[in-house]
Amino acid sequence: MGDSIEALLFDLGSVVIDLDVARAHARWAALAGVPVADIVERSRARISGSEAFHRHERGEMADTEFFAHLRRALEIDLTDKQIEDGWNAMFVGEMPGIRRILSRARQALPLYAFSNTNAAHQACWSARFADLLAPFRRIYVSNEIGARKPEVAAYRAVVADMGVRPQRILFFDDKAENVAGARASGLEAVQVTSAADIARALSALAIDLGPHSDR
Repeated sequence: MGDSIEALLFDLGSVVIDLDVARAHARWAALAGVPVADIVERSRARISGSEAFHRHERGEMADTEFFAHLRRALEIDLTDKQIEDGWNAMFVGEMPGIRRILSRARQALPLYAFSNTNAAHQACWSARFADLLAPFRRIYVSNEIGARKPEVAAYRAVVADMGVRPQRILFFDDKAENVAGARASGLEAVQVTSAADIARALSALAIDLGPHSDR
């Protein structure tokens, strides 16, 4: 990569913001008064990776419609407000070490973010993590683009708006399929399991992250 990289593009969930879906399951179970094991089983079978989930992330399904889908799929009698409360409970905090990395990296290259998300989640994390997300020049979200990673159309839309050739963008994502999709779209990409993976990639670009950048 070297001097060829002109911009850095980050996924948000599990790269910048720590997520734990188990917290959503636990919250819904507590609110509905049902065993959390039932929520976990129904979520895995009926929600994760479902067409409704994908449509919600593309902005094709409103929050209220998706919450109704969750209510039916999870077999819980909760209000929209309670569903949303559990839905947003999965946001834990910032990923360890990422704040320093973003602060230092922005001094070397422009930073952008690209997240598969939905309107309810976007409203939550954009307010709760406003300070952490400040280094990004722009945050692209699937529910506004109308396409989601790893769809080629999603990467093309982001790259076109950034105004940077895809081969000059370094993308960080925790999911292998999203990394593969980015590479297939011409971007350089790194799969992230911790901030240390980002630190190593940026060090290879001679970006000085300072001491303790992996903490």
